[in-house]
Amino acid sequence: MSRLIAPMVSLGILGAIDTYVTATIIPVPVWVTFIAWASFFACGGGKQGLIKSIVSNWTGILIATITLLIIQFGPAHPIFAAILVGLGTSAMILVSGMKILDFPPAIVFGFASLVGTTAAMNTTVITADLNHPTLLAMAAMLLGGIFGLLSEMGTALLSSRKPVAA
Repeated sequence: MSRLIAPMVSLGILGAIDTYVTATIIPVPVWVTFIAWASFFACGGGKQGLIKSIVSNWTGILIATITLLIIQFGPAHPIFAAILVGLGTSAMILVSGMKILDFPPAIVFGFASLVGTTAAMNTTVITADLNHPTLLAMAAMLLGGIFGLLSEMGTALLSSRKPVAA
């Protein structure tokens, strides 16, 4: 297949599967899986891109969780929340000094996905069950990264000019 058609088919099929799986079997926000999927490619793809993406996404989720925990128990004032988000943003840039975390956008994807998950699920980071937004966002990011790797493999398989053994 051509370089345009192969990924169109691979990502289209897997996008449908992802949507079905998150709606029925693994109830995590599908939009977070798609962010992680894009993060996988932004981090370079392949096994190393998968590792870098997941570690970066999860780091952003953890920084967001800590930020929201402090906001939850602090003064209910917009300036307090703004200062905390600023500190969380600074923390994301600080940790990007580590080689595995040297692509800050992937960290931000995780941070934003956690904040969005709390809003979408109408919950907070003090939820004490399996629907905790941190767990949901982390699971969704992992699933999305795996779909990214699978779509890359599917594209390579479909665009191969060599006969593929069954």
